[in-house]
Amino acid sequence: MRDPSFRSDSDEIGEEHVATSIETPIREDAFELDNETKIEEIEKLFERIMLTLGLDLSDDSLKGTPHRVAKMYVNEIFNGLNPENKPSAKIFDNKYRYKGMVVEKSINVSSTCEHHFVPIIGKAHVAYIPNGHVVGLSKMNRIVDYYSRRPQVQERLNKQILNELKEVLGTEDVAVVIEAKHFCVHSRGIKDTASTTTTAEYSGKFQDNETRKEFLHHINNDLVK
Repeated sequence: MRDPSFRSDSDEIGEEHVATSIETPIREDAFELDNETKIEEIEKLFERIMLTLGLDLSDDSLKGTPHRVAKMYVNEIFNGLNPENKPSAKIFDNKYRYKGMVVEKSINVSSTCEHHFVPIIGKAHVAYIPNGHVVGLSKMNRIVDYYSRRPQVQERLNKQILNELKEVLGTEDVAVVIEAKHFCVHSRGIKDTASTTTTAEYSGKFQDNETRKEFLHHINNDLVK
């Protein structure tokens, strides 16, 4: 039997939305099964969950749900767990010697709370100051999307996006702000439908007050309402 203190400690961590690592906790054998096998296994397990809840899977509306959920988990919602899906971010020489700030605002964030497996929905605002290279604008969206599509804690998501952009761009001058609604707060527990959570990470020149103020001025009217 599981130690009762384990459940108590785990509940406390989950309720406080604590992240224990910057890296997503993935097992070493995570990719030994191919996607089709994972879908088959998850389908069986989710069917068991639905039966345990008392649902009648012979109903036309429900009988395909375990398979749909399994496909959605593997191919869509959690496809950011697989490094094979990591976007290739092509960089270009900054031939026009642009030295200003590049800001990509209101990038959709669609993620999943790793403590309750319910949605995290919001926007990310990212910026960088070019060094010797620039990156295609859509690649910033793809990087946000990739790290969002895994069980997440918002603070970790913020750091992962920042660190990836720093590595891709070869610069420390990167900023990432995320503001999102957490459905573990929205639809359970306190059931607060109005609150949002904001996280911000600043690196390099963005740690300077004036540079950070300029960035925040650019995004101020685009935070989640």
